[in-house]
Parts: sequence; structure tokens; C-alpha cells
Amino acid sequence: MTDDEKLRSYLKRATADLRLARRQLREVEDRAREPIAIVGMACHFPGDVATPEDLWRVVDEGVDVISSFPEDRGWDLENLYDPDPEHAGTSSAREGGFLRDVADFDAEFFGISPREAAAMDPQQRLLLETAWEAFERAGLTREALSGSATGVFAGVDSYHYLSLIGQTTSDSAGYVATGNLGSVVSGRVSYSFGLEGPAVTVDTACSSSLVATHLAVQALRQDECSLALAGGVTVMATPGGFTEFSRQRALSPDGRCKAFAAAADGTGFSEGVGLVLLERLSDARRNGHRVLAVIRGSAVNQDGASNGLTAPNGPSQQRVIRQALANAGLSPSEVDAVEAHGTGTTLGDPIEAQALLATYGVDRPEGRPLWLGSIKSNIGHTQAAAGAASVIKMVQALRHEVLPASLHIDEPTPHVDWGAGEVRLLTEPVAWAANGRPRRAGVSSFGISGTNAHLILEQAPEPEPAEAAPAPDTSGGGVPAGGVVPWVVSARGAEALRGQARALAERVTAHPDASPTEVGWSLITTRSVFDHRAVIVGEHQDELLTGLNALATGTTHPTIIEPHTTTSGGIGPVLVFPGQGSQWLGMGAGLLDASPVFAARVAECEQALTPHVDWSLTQVLRGGVNAADLARVDVVQPVLWAVMVSLATVWDHHGVTPTAVVGHSQGEIAAACVAGALSLDEGARIVALRAHALRRLTGHGAMASLTLSHNQTQELLTKLGEPARNVGIAAVNGPGSVVISGPPDQVAHTITACEQTGRRARLIDVDYASHSAHVDEIAEELRELLSGIEPVQAEVAFYSTVTGARMDTSELDTTYWIKNLRERVRF
Repeated sequence: MTDDEKLRSYLKRATADLRLARRQLREVEDRAREPIAIVGMACHFPGDVATPEDLWRVVDEGVDVISSFPEDRGWDLENLYDPDPEHAGTSSAREGGFLRDVADFDAEFFGISPREAAAMDPQQRLLLETAWEAFERAGLTREALSGSATGVFAGVDSYHYLSLIGQTTSDSAGYVATGNLGSVVSGRVSYSFGLEGPAVTVDTACSSSLVATHLAVQALRQDECSLALAGGVTVMATPGGFTEFSRQRALSPDGRCKAFAAAADGTGFSEGVGLVLLERLSDARRNGHRVLAVIRGSAVNQDGASNGLTAPNGPSQQRVIRQALANAGLSPSEVDAVEAHGTGTTLGDPIEAQALLATYGVDRPEGRPLWLGSIKSNIGHTQAAAGAASVIKMVQALRHEVLPASLHIDEPTPHVDWGAGEVRLLTEPVAWAANGRPRRAGVSSFGISGTNAHLILEQAPEPEPAEAAPAPDTSGGGVPAGGVVPWVVSARGAEALRGQARALAERVTAHPDASPTEVGWSLITTRSVFDHRAVIVGEHQDELLTGLNALATGTTHPTIIEPHTTTSGGIGPVLVFPGQGSQWLGMGAGLLDASPVFAARVAECEQALTPHVDWSLTQVLRGGVNAADLARVDVVQPVLWAVMVSLATVWDHHGVTPTAVVGHSQGEIAAACVAGALSLDEGARIVALRAHALRRLTGHGAMASLTLSHNQTQELLTKLGEPARNVGIAAVNGPGSVVISGPPDQVAHTITACEQTGRRARLIDVDYASHSAHVDEIAEELRELLSGIEPVQAEVAFYSTVTGARMDTSELDTTYWIKNLRERVRF
């Protein structure tokens, strides 16, 4: 190779390496700036705010939730208030924001003993309960979360409860440390849910929850966790905050934050808890999680050696805003509004406003000022939870496309040069226009010790388009007609069960367009299941709601499957046995060699079948040269029965013993044997003799599967009239799936008519019409062949697809097995 060729080869390799390095660098940079999705939120704030929807109601309606000091905390209310801020040991304010019943805690729910619970700071208790709500609202169960790389980032800045514990008895000894350590605030959540990502407790005073959120965003972008719970909590166990800040003359006498107002006269303390559940946007989309909003960027910094330890620093606030914008890759003019720290102090508010004017207020498009507000005007300064409250408020504002008004602004503070930039106070609600790009808002939190945080929120991106599906018939309340929907409700106790029913009824009533099918699906896939359970079943939303309301009030109703408490013996697997059509050539052949248990049970089934058939079960399974044709009805049904019974034996051998069984059509014969209602000999006799009798019907019927509801199928058959007069519904397999049966020409006509409506229809590979009037031709023969069956009462629950309900298995007699072949399958 010449020197020129060597040089060209080297340059090619170097160029390829450079391209690879650039691509990898872009991937790292993209990962470092990936938007973080907010996929769940939960909160509790004064004014009976128990959900993010409640919080939105408060700010949207302009509600002031500040109230008198609570009377249930043991505070010396008679001597606590003194208007003179210099008076020692008293508060110059006598109002604030307080949670109701803050001492209440369902310790048993979390497996915590009463003694340990008594030693736990209410902030730990409240955060634990709110974490449950945040996960549940996001559709994640404790079972799904356990062992996951989920992080917990919790802000907390007061530990006053510890001073009260010393006044209690020794009953709490041994629990005081873990009940009051800051690290346990986050660690207990991780422990209770089995979360294995970072667990970090943050104390930067008033900015704690926003700093916690920033750290959660960073951890997600650095792959330290897959999900992150972030926020903060404050509960004022003592009036110490009021008495201390009275000395500093920082409290508003009426307890209200009048952010950026000329009437501002100090801050008003409040309490609460707020949490957001975060996930990388790409992961949220892949996992199908609902995205409420996204965090585009965030930043944290410190005032450093500024003009005072507790004094706000304007240049530092400007820097943290610019850092957050740079992290988001945005310019100031691309942000529409800022949810300010806005405490209502005469020093802090002007400094913050000037920092906003110097950053967001310049170089803005004409007619598009930065809108400025603060939730503290509604609920007060919730301290370590303040940033979380601001985030939840602005996520709701993004979703409702409205910027709510701030309260108590008589006129803008004169200590700010409002003409220095385009910043406007939200003295009234403003419709939030998109202006050709996503809506965005900044959120600020500044700690008294100098730690500043700023975060950029953006409206949720449009969901990725899903493949369009035919719209189901929703006649009668938003559920496919003819489809019975179960709504499963569970709780740890009877009273809690009624509460769950009440809450669900209220939710569905408030959202009448909610699909009952989707509600039912969510209840069984996104909720943890507890010992006290009830199931409400119905075809229509009004029927389901009636059942829910009856359950909530403790009354009976036909739609309610009677509430009961399961025991350890009542919880277990349900085995489902399919009907004909689930077979394939070679099924069970490998298992015959691999599982002695399976082979032994097949041998027992073969022995039971031998008196009734003239072929070998083993030969059919192994596909021998002289094996009987699996396509014959008198072969396939006994073979399927034997395989299902034998598979159940294998499961039982491995510890999977059913507490209930259900079968589709002839699958009920195997289900009855596995439940113990029929002996193996009786099951073999029923399946073999009945299938042999069916041969008389072969060549005279047909069956087809349609993607229609029960009601839609009935309407179609009625509309077809004479050409489908002998076609009937043989099986209802689901809300949008039925099987029809009847004469071949009429079934074919119905298939064509169904396909012309845009729905799928498929002819089933059988040449007889079971579950129809055709069976009447062999009913008397079956009655004679199957006489003398002696079913017994089984301990395993048997759910009949003939009756659509649980059955006493002692009733599975000759008549039942004729009905099983003749009547419609109610699967």
C-alpha cells in the first residue's frame, strides 16, 4: 500500500470516528435536555383541598382559604396572639392556612403500629398518604412499583413535632428517631413502596420542594431512576414559626400574602403537601402514561455572600432564571407567565419583580407581556410545599388554558419600576392563548437561606395518534350495548369500601362522558386490590352509578355482587378453559415427554375415554400415522378436554391450585372435573358421547365470529329478516365479539352483511351449528346417553357460562350438559 493510500485509509477511519463521536455527543446532549413529563400529581392544602382539581377550583374561583388558628392542636390560643410584634412568645397574626384533621392517619393501611405512628412527625404521615395518591392517580400500583428504580425527592424544613414527643409517655420509645429524622421523610416512602431509586430529603427552606423537583429532573436525565416522586410537605405542629417571625416583623397581621401589591405587609404562613410524579417524556409515551405537562428546564443557585443571610438577592435570581432558560433551550420571550415566589413582603417582592423585569420583561413581542401571579395570595405561604403548590397550579392552568387572578392586589407596589419591562400583574383571569407555539410558564422559589430555584413548564405535547378503531355502539350510557361491565371496588375495611364507592360515583358523575368500559379496565389494572371488595356489574352507566351509590350508602342493589371480605383461603388463581377452536396439531406432544405429571394424567384421561371412543388419545397428541383426524368433532372435543384437565394437574403440581374455574362451551366439562364436581370417568363420558352425537349434525350448519355487540347483532339479524331467519347468537364473548350459528347459506349471508358495515366477520372451521335450535334434534338422544350423572358439591367456585353466574356444582346434571350445548354461551 502506497503512502497516499495509507493516508486516505487513515482519513476515512478518522472521519468515521469523528462522525460517531459527534453522534454520541448529540445523544448525550439530547439526553441531558430531554423534557421530563409530569405523569401524576397529588396534594392537600387548606380550604379542604384534597386533589389538584380542588386546588384549581380555589385559584380559578379566586377563593381565599386563610382562617383562624386551629383549636385541635393544643396551642394556647388565649395567650398566643398579641398585635405587638415585640411582645415575647406571641404572634402578631392570628390567622393562617391550616389543614383539617392533620393528626388523622391510617397507620394500619401502611402496616405501621399505633405506637410507631404516634411517634411519626405528621409530615411523614401526610407525605406517605399523598405519595399513595400520586401513584394511584398515575395508574401505578404498589405491586407494579415494588423493586423499581423510582426515586423520592422530598422537601421539608421544619421538625417542630419532635419538641412535642418529649412531652409524651414512653410508649413511643424506640420510634422517635425514625419518626422525626429528615432523611426518613423520603426514606419511609421508598421503604413502604419498595422503591429502589434515590431517596433524598431536601431542606432549603421555602425553596425545598422546587429544589427537590430540580434534583428529580437531574436524576432522571442522568438515568439514576426511571420514575421520580418530587415535592414537599409542611405541617405546623407548634406555633413556633408564627412567634419567631413576629419578632422579625415579617408576618402580615391578617395572615394573607398580598404579593406585589401596594398593600403588602408581610407573609402569611400556611401548610400543605404537594407531589408530582415525573418520568422521561420518551418513557412516558412508550409506557402509555398520561402526560399532564412537561418540565423543559430547571436550575438552582445560591445568593452567596450577598447583602444579608436572609435577604433576597436580585442578581442571583436573575442568574437562576437565565440558567433555567438555558437548560430548557429557550429565550425569555418564549415564556408566557411566571408563578412567582411572591411572599407579600415589602423587601422580597420588589427584589423579585425587578429580577423578572430584567430577564423576562425585555425584548418581548408587542402585546405579549409576561404575566405574573402567586398562589400564595390564595392559600398562603406553604413553606417547604410552596414550590410544589406553584407547579401544580401552573400545570392545571396549562391544561385549562387560563391564567387565574392573584388576590389582594389593590394596586401594584410602588417600590417597583413597572415601566422597566413588559411584566403585568394578574389582577384578573386571562385567557391563555397559544400564539402558534406551546404555552410555557416559569416557577420560582427562593429559600430564606439563599438557595434559589427556577423551573420552566410547558404544556403537554399532543398524544401520538393511535390507530383508528370502529366506534362501538354506545346506546344506553357509553358502553357497547349488550356488554356487561364490571366495576371492581376494594379497600382495607367496610367503611373505606363505601368511601371508595362514593368517590368513584362522584368522579363518574362529574365526567359523564367517561367510558364505563375504560373505567372498568382502569379499576382492575391500575388500582391495588384489597381484602374488602365489591363488584358492580351493569350494561349502562346509569345502572352502574345506581349500584355505586347503593354500595356507598350500605344498601343492597341487584347490580352489586355482595360485598365480602376475602381471606387468605379465598384468594387464588382462576383457571379459564377454552372451547373448541383452541386446538392445534402437535399440542401437548412436547409436554408428554417433558412432564411426567402431564403424561400420567393424560394416561388416566385415555383410560377414562377408552370405553367411549375407538381411537387412541396418545396417538392423536403425538400425530401418529394411524391417528384419528383431529378435525372430527368426536375427536377434537375429547382431546381438548384431556389436554385441559392434564394441564390443570401440572399447574396444581407446581402449587397453582384454583379457587375458581370458568369454561367456554365444552370447556365447562374440563372445568367441572378440575373443580371436583365431576369424576374423570363422568367427564370423559359426557365429552365423548356428546361429541359423538354431534356427528349427526355435521354438514348441516355453520358458525361465524363477528366483531359486533350483542345488540348490534340482534339489530343486524332483524334487518336482514328472511335471509337470516334461522341464524341466532350462539355466544357472547365480549362487549364487541359474538358468535352466530345457523344454516350455512344464512350464516354466509350474515357474514357478508356484517362486512358491508365495516366490521370484521370470520367463518369458524366447523360444519355444525351448536348453541342453536339444531341441537334440539339430538336432545332426547343426549338425555338417554348422559343419564345417571352424579355431580357433587365442589369447594372450588364454578362460574357457569350457561347461566352467567356462580353455580352450585351439584346441579351440573344431565339437563345442564344438554343446555351447555344448546343455550347461548355467556362468556
